[in-house]
Amino acid sequence: MEANSSLAYQVGQRMMAGFDGPKLDDKFIELVKKWKIGNVVLFKWNITDMEQLRELCDDIQQLVLQETGKPAFIAIDQEGGAVSRLSDDATRVPGAMAIAAIGDPESAYNAGKMTGLELRALGVNFNLAPVLDVNSNDANPVIGVRSYGEKPETVIRYALPMMRGLDDSGTLSCGKHFPGHGDTSVDSHLALPVVDKTMDELRSVELAPFQAAVEAGIPAIMTSHIVFPQVDPGKPATLSRKILTGLLREEMGFQGLIMTDCLEMKAIQHTVGTVKGTVEAIKAGSDLVLVSHTADLASASAEAIGQALEAGEIDREEWERSLRRIAALKDDYLNRPAPDMSIVGSEAHRRENLDLLERTLTPIRVPGGRFPALGDRPYFLGCPVFRATQVSNLADDPLIFPLYMAEKLGGRGEATPSNPTEDEIKAIVERAGEASCIVVGTYNGHLYQGQLELVNRLAALNVPVVAVALRNPYDLRSLSPNVWSLAAYEYTDQAFDAVAGVLQGKTEALGKPTVTVLTNG
Repeated sequence: MEANSSLAYQVGQRMMAGFDGPKLDDKFIELVKKWKIGNVVLFKWNITDMEQLRELCDDIQQLVLQETGKPAFIAIDQEGGAVSRLSDDATRVPGAMAIAAIGDPESAYNAGKMTGLELRALGVNFNLAPVLDVNSNDANPVIGVRSYGEKPETVIRYALPMMRGLDDSGTLSCGKHFPGHGDTSVDSHLALPVVDKTMDELRSVELAPFQAAVEAGIPAIMTSHIVFPQVDPGKPATLSRKILTGLLREEMGFQGLIMTDCLEMKAIQHTVGTVKGTVEAIKAGSDLVLVSHTADLASASAEAIGQALEAGEIDREEWERSLRRIAALKDDYLNRPAPDMSIVGSEAHRRENLDLLERTLTPIRVPGGRFPALGDRPYFLGCPVFRATQVSNLADDPLIFPLYMAEKLGGRGEATPSNPTEDEIKAIVERAGEASCIVVGTYNGHLYQGQLELVNRLAALNVPVVAVALRNPYDLRSLSPNVWSLAAYEYTDQAFDAVAGVLQGKTEALGKPTVTVLTNG
């Protein structure tokens, strides 16, 4: 039997796996050798700098080509903003909600193309973006700023240009998380969410961006681990034949690649289990199953898939169609020429990205029409970044907003707790009275209300207070009317620099929110 028709080769083409650390490890190499794993996903912990990433991608391709005879999909979550895996020497574009705040779909196209060109130069050929979720639930712990907005037409207006930008760079794009993760209050990395909506409700909101993306020719769509009881009771979408085959393939007409979200997420691992989940996802209609972290689980999954195929539990015609679908996309995208490494973090991209970033800053409430002067004793407050969702990078970032801003602009900086208590708030307020201006960075304060209580207590002082939302702009919804407020959408040094420009009066914040932030005018 030819290598390309061996059971291991076929199973390996249907899987995507990952590993820890910046180099291929022995367990992962053995996994590829045994099960001919043909596709790899990378995370922040796999990347230290652009030279290392280029070398790692070369090593991956060499290993996979040697073992399978076909190049690998090398995938990454480089959405921009809050979900960015690339190192600081590459260009990190703003996230979806920030880009949409600019009000110009061309910005989404440019962000996609810049990102795609740099990924291809680095050896990554598959970007798990754009996010097609409509963030209709502001208590959503996992999507939020990763969505372009709270209305399907907003998501369509910006996600499709992002997709085209990626495609024009030669990078495979993937819309996610089908059939929609925007109206959940549970993170599927931690538990199994339920969205109890009728098909009509889903078609009018959640499904609309996916339908538009299908019609625009999106090459891949990622499934979500969410139960939609009015469509298929008790089965998460990833494992539901009604949803993946009946709805996405047959009703919506999608002919591209269906891939799962990671099957090690607790929504699957703590219910049917990862190994059984991979088999069930393939039976449901997935082409590519993702086991992102653990080689032993990936190996056990590969074995289970092979056994199910040989036992006749998996439809052989569908299996062959999936293999052809994967091969066709590899032949198309993976043979496209890659740009030179000099484009990564280039001066041209840096300038274009800075322009994008400055245009994302969104004034929410500006009493008197302008932000207050910082004066000679500004006081900067705010919590260090924490892992707001499991899809975020590990929260070991030394970057702390108040300390960064104090060093850049003068004055004092003090790191606050992520959810300060009454006693902690009282102590901070006592220390703030002598300030000429108080600037507070919030980070998911709408879910950690102590942050917002702190801002409102500071607003009672006879000192101007500016609140800057460094993730979800919903933080700014319930603040005192005399607080100046600004949405910055991300907790990064480049966002802090852009905020500093606004506070110094050097630049103007011109963004417009795509979600409801002010409920009282």
